[in-house]
Amino acid sequence: MGIDPPDAPVADVDDGDSIHVASIVRPYALTKGRTAPRVDLPVEATIEVVSAEKVGDDIGRSILDLCAAQNPSVAEIAAQLRQPLGVTRVLLADLVDVGAVSVRATLTDRATDRQRHDLIERTLRGLRAL
Repeated sequence: MGIDPPDAPVADVDDGDSIHVASIVRPYALTKGRTAPRVDLPVEATIEVVSAEKVGDDIGRSILDLCAAQNPSVAEIAAQLRQPLGVTRVLLADLVDVGAVSVRATLTDRATDRQRHDLIERTLRGLRAL
């Protein structure tokens, strides 16, 4: 019987409400010590899958699974993964760099009041889940 090294991810867990990476890995190990994303990712920005073939790691696949069902915000992804927002931003930026996901602007200067209200509601839901 083998023992997993202390920095090995345990498994992806689906508890019915969320998918998260159940891990004994420290957040800085997931990001290889990086604390700042290479891409600007506002907390309310939505993420869309572009190419799933470019991702080989478990947490990257978990993020793509979340994004395939809907176009969640950065905050929603962090909440579903149960990871800090900063860690999630770095992981998402890595996926943007390899072309696996794209970032969609949430609002433009021409956004309606309804669109702004929807954005606030989605952001609040994501933050509450954190």
